[in-house]
Amino acid sequence: MTASAHRQELYTVEQVRALDRHAIDDLGIPGYELMERAAAAALVCLREHWPHARRMAVYCGVGNNGGDGFLLAALAREAGLQAAVVALGDSRGDDAERAREAYERGGGEVLSWEGQDELPDAEVQVDALYGTGLQRALAPEVAQLVRQIRASGRPVLALDVPSGINADTGEAPGEAIRADVTISFIAAKRGLYTGQAPGYTGQLQLDGLGLPAALWQGREADAVLMQPAALPPRPRQSHKGDNGHVLAIGGEHGTAGAIRLCGEAALRAGAGLVSVATRAEHLPALNSARPELMAHAVDGPQALEPLLPRATVLAVGPGLGQGAWGHALWLTALDAGIPLVLDADGLNLLAQEPRKFHGLAVLTPHPGEAARLLGRDTASISADRFAAVRELARRYDAVVVLKGAGSLVADPTGHVALCPWGNPGMASGGMGDLLTGIVAALLAQGCSLWEAACLGVGLHARAGDLAARRGGERGLIASDLLEPLRGLLNGRES
Repeated sequence: MTASAHRQELYTVEQVRALDRHAIDDLGIPGYELMERAAAAALVCLREHWPHARRMAVYCGVGNNGGDGFLLAALAREAGLQAAVVALGDSRGDDAERAREAYERGGGEVLSWEGQDELPDAEVQVDALYGTGLQRALAPEVAQLVRQIRASGRPVLALDVPSGINADTGEAPGEAIRADVTISFIAAKRGLYTGQAPGYTGQLQLDGLGLPAALWQGREADAVLMQPAALPPRPRQSHKGDNGHVLAIGGEHGTAGAIRLCGEAALRAGAGLVSVATRAEHLPALNSARPELMAHAVDGPQALEPLLPRATVLAVGPGLGQGAWGHALWLTALDAGIPLVLDADGLNLLAQEPRKFHGLAVLTPHPGEAARLLGRDTASISADRFAAVRELARRYDAVVVLKGAGSLVADPTGHVALCPWGNPGMASGGMGDLLTGIVAALLAQGCSLWEAACLGVGLHARAGDLAARRGGERGLIASDLLEPLRGLLNGRES
């Protein structure tokens, strides 16, 4: 067993450093040998993606990431390729200095970056400027180099981390390399999969450098990547009562679409029955467009209360509003003691009147809602999504989905799962309403809060990817996900 058995595990920068130290100090693998293995893996990756490229430019920083770059350039020259190296300065550290010397002994020339120079003529650019240690904005002269690399229009291979990206959080505090491919070494860095990072990493590859399973023994990852999953086939004798009853609550004046999307998603995700508690004006449209939804006119708590005993799960928030009507229904729903999924204005009301849910709720905030729930600003949420989702789960004693690129799911004990699917086309109205209905339906069918959140987020994102594959990302709308969602839920990938 090697690193391939740990590809679903995500590590902090400090944990990766500990793995490095363990490999060197305890397993007896010299740091320079790890650098050589990284360079060899990078050359294989480069030739796989750009097999016809004959000229590369490698941009090397002063540390070990730059050392990887120097050794890559040396290997490339030995293989008959042209490799030009541009360095930010003198290498620092024994291994990095040795790597530079090896490149120069092979006849390689090192160009110094002066801030406004022309870049070498190359078919592929290689970013070996900074590794996992950088957690600040790039210096102005390095930012200028990054801009010139981007302006060249040539494809970019990033070694370990695209320079300028925080490998712990996924934040890009300033300029950053936009890679076409990033090859990451030894272990997957959690920050590369969420926040701003997916816009910079391109295709992510992990190479464990041939390290043995002993490296990971007794070392727990910080988070895990979700894996594709579906529900098992239903028993042949099952009936609608076996598959739960979702009651979706919302749809203030003018927002019938939100609660319809939520209810319809719950149906497509397999709930046996779905009721909708909404404004009376919405009933004709709901009944005509989706007669399978049992729509009820609810003008206040007295009308909602008779519907609650029949419900297995509540989906609260889509189109709810924060006025007197929405607030009254929200209070009634939360006081019912029924498992629920809370989204949209259900979360905004919670930010105004906090309470703990004692293991009965899934909360699905986007970063703005998460900021309100924590009494912070959105920038602080984006600066460390892992810390934010864990704090939310602890504070509200609930399973929490922090939506966005690389959506995160956390439980109150600190476990985190990350969704590797989804696309920019899903940044459109109604997607969150769908997710609320999907998660509620999975809860209704007997999934635990954690299972429902992880499976629901994964199905939602994968359905979005299938829908985008069929018609493109731009113009994707929430209802486009309903048909592929049904297939994925039943184990069909297309």
